[in-house]
Amino acid sequence: MHIDHTTIRTDQLEEPRDFLISVFGLREGPRPESIARTIRGYWLYWKDAPLIHLIAATADYERNGQQPAEAIDHTAFVLDDYEAFRQHLTNLGIRFSVKDLPEIGVRRIFLRTPAGILLETIFKDRS
Repeated sequence: MHIDHTTIRTDQLEEPRDFLISVFGLREGPRPESIARTIRGYWLYWKDAPLIHLIAATADYERNGQQPAEAIDHTAFVLDDYEAFRQHLTNLGIRFSVKDLPEIGVRRIFLRTPAGILLETIFKDRS
C-alpha cells in the first residue's frame, strides 16, 4: 500500500506550498482545469504523480466562523536516508521531534508546516 495523495485544506496556500517544496523537494504541477477553475490551490508532485493537494479552506464546505479551517490530523511519508533528512531539516531551521519505534524497526521524525499541520516521516530499518 502507498499514499496516493493527501489533501490539506488551509487558510494559507503559499506558505505550506513553499514549505513542502523546500522540505521534500516536491514541485508544483498541473491540476485538472475543472478543479483549477473552481477551487483555489496547488498540486505538489513527487516524480510524475501529484502527492499533495493544497486547497483553500473555504472550498466545498460551509464554515460557521466558530471553527478553524479544516485540516487533516497528519500524513505519514515513507522516506529514505534518515540522517540526511534530519540534517536537511536542521539546515532549514525547522523544528522536529524524533519518536523512534525500535521494536518494529522504524525511525520517525515529526514536524509541522507553517500553518501547524503535523507531518510524520517514517524510515524503515533496511538491515
